[in-house]
Amino acid sequence: LPPARGFKGAAASSRGTMPNFCAAPNCTCKSTQSDLAFFRFPRDPVRCQRWVENCRRADLEGKTPDQLNKHYRLCAKHFETSMICRSSPYRTVLRDDAVPTIFDLTSHLNNPRSRHRKRIKELSEDEIRMLKQQKIGEAFGREQATQGLNASNEQNTVLEEGQEEKATPLTLEEREKKDYLKSLFEILILMGKQNIPLDGHNVDDLPEGIFTSDNFQALLEYRINAGDEVLRKRFEMTAVNLEYCSKTQQKQMLEICESCVREETLREVRDSHFFSLVTDEVVDIAGEEHLPVLVRFVDDSHNLREEFIGFLPYEADPEILAVKFHTTITEEWGLNMEYCRGQAYIVSSGFASKMKIVATRLLEKYPQAVYTLCSSCALNVWLAKSVPVVGVSIALGTMEEVCCLFHQSPQLLVELDNTISVLFQDNEDKGNELKQICRSQWTGRHDTFEVLVDLVQALVLCLDAVSSDSSVRWSNFIVGRAFVLSSALTDFDFIVTIVILKNVLSFTRAFGKNLQGQTIDVFFAASSLTAVLHSLNEVMENIEVYHEFWFEEATNLAEKLDVKIKLPGKFRRAQQRSLDSELTSENYYKEILSVPTVEHIIQELKDIFSEQHLKALKCLSLVPSVMGQLKFSTSEEHHADMYKNDLPNPDTLSAELHCWRIKWKHRGKDIELPASIYEVLHLPDIKFFPNVYALLKVLCILPVMKVENEKYEMGRKRLKAYLKSTSALSRSSNLALLNINFDIKHDLDLMVDTYIKLYP
Repeated sequence: LPPARGFKGAAASSRGTMPNFCAAPNCTCKSTQSDLAFFRFPRDPVRCQRWVENCRRADLEGKTPDQLNKHYRLCAKHFETSMICRSSPYRTVLRDDAVPTIFDLTSHLNNPRSRHRKRIKELSEDEIRMLKQQKIGEAFGREQATQGLNASNEQNTVLEEGQEEKATPLTLEEREKKDYLKSLFEILILMGKQNIPLDGHNVDDLPEGIFTSDNFQALLEYRINAGDEVLRKRFEMTAVNLEYCSKTQQKQMLEICESCVREETLREVRDSHFFSLVTDEVVDIAGEEHLPVLVRFVDDSHNLREEFIGFLPYEADPEILAVKFHTTITEEWGLNMEYCRGQAYIVSSGFASKMKIVATRLLEKYPQAVYTLCSSCALNVWLAKSVPVVGVSIALGTMEEVCCLFHQSPQLLVELDNTISVLFQDNEDKGNELKQICRSQWTGRHDTFEVLVDLVQALVLCLDAVSSDSSVRWSNFIVGRAFVLSSALTDFDFIVTIVILKNVLSFTRAFGKNLQGQTIDVFFAASSLTAVLHSLNEVMENIEVYHEFWFEEATNLAEKLDVKIKLPGKFRRAQQRSLDSELTSENYYKEILSVPTVEHIIQELKDIFSEQHLKALKCLSLVPSVMGQLKFSTSEEHHADMYKNDLPNPDTLSAELHCWRIKWKHRGKDIELPASIYEVLHLPDIKFFPNVYALLKVLCILPVMKVENEKYEMGRKRLKAYLKSTSALSRSSNLALLNINFDIKHDLDLMVDTYIKLYP
């Protein structure tokens, strides 16, 4: 028999055929509403009988295989992913031995008055228990993969007919054990959601022989005292100065909590098919460096979402990091990288070159996982962080520390306001603008280096005043930090670095700002890249002249701050042993800073805005407002070639795009052109343009595109909030996931049963 082939609802409806309804009980999918594939019942009598038995529909048992093949379908939701072969989500074929195993046979019981067209055979208690065991078995299989276990997965699949093992009823002891574990999981989930660290006291600070409960045990005792009979029976005879639950057991249970919560998000990602990966800056978790990983996808409601899915231990060796990153995403978390359409890395200064190697390795395996900028990071900041010059990394670190210090103290900001007022009394508008900027996170702006050059004199004067204040107005911490940071800001190396960065990045400022603008701005930004590169290449060809102007600006600023113009001390000490001591400060900074910075930025722009990336951005002409700006004279077909296998009907793309242009060109006078992908995806009639929908769905998950609706970008905001409110030593990668994704549903029974299977 040939393999069963899936067909798409939109494609079927466009031919005028009747919609296909899924024959599975409690499944409401139909071909006109779903982008899932639908499969005919097989003609082979043995396989067909297996399909009917698993459906548990009594009304199908009397029908012949021919009748079932002709009139009944099952959607792809009812098949394990291993049963489906696909070159793309729209080219779907079942394996020859595929049997549906995923069914909802119980939800109708919650509404006994409802009428069902598809009558379900009544299930015995043993059969219901077997269905639950299947779900537990799936979770168990995922946990085995994450721990590197090689045990057979046969016990977790649907057992063959005649081989079914009847689940024995739980004994009283087993039921009490499950209730006990459920109480433990409830406490752990509460701790995660409320961001309560596991450890309450530092054991090293306690006298020897003194036992103090950690937070987990304290909550256990609280529940016992509040009347939890399950826990009371378990621990009423246990000594109060002993651990109720070992650290090892806590860790095992937390890993299961984390896995179950993450799986809820990943299930939505898999249903969406396409996704992009984004990593944020390296963070310290209990003394170890980790990479936060976020995933972008379009959910069932056509909303672009960015969700946090976990931390990945950071490796110093980029090749090892690339392998571990790939292994974690594919094997532990179960995402198919063939559907990855974008990758972006927001990194701290010094980590950029390593993450670029990770991106390159993934691109070699998956060419469609386009390497892009992330919309949440300004291009100029990202470029500065990637410059492989030590002086630049130091300057960026100093900037962040200065910004952080002033934000820690409102009183310090008032002092800075007063200093700005004095310095800019002849230009009040400029002074007021700088005051407003100082109250924002100005280190992440497109023009951050222009702002810093304008502010540096006020910052130095303010910090000097604080560090030399002999009154008790300022704390010792602020006085000490003010002294250190004032010294850093008045180092000539810092001054010349920020002036050169300001001037070099002025060529990319407008380009970067457009990339974070509206869809139409992003589209035209892609076309302006050539002009940006041309300007930077011209700077490189005339670097002697440009550097002379930049260095003169730096020396003027240094004189204003009463800073001596000199070579860095480290270089001068090394030069004392050298015969060549004729190098001037101007030439030194040209060779060590200006030349490598310009060269690096040119190369980075070429790398991150690859031909594939630019092609993708040019497909934004599908958005009606962009189309209108181009007088409806667009040619997306050529640029859309890279996504041909992602389309439901690639052969009809040209005709569909023509209809799409005509629709908007001849719209009614009172109809406004949608200005974003978000608006287009929510149009009622987008279902009549399946290729356009598929293209825009892939385009909007590219990390360079901003999340239009802020409430769907909560993953990143919650991550930042968690890191800000939790000290490095108190952080836990498991609890962090529970805290950041506190609104994700969790199944306590599944967690308990998974734990019992993994740790019998």
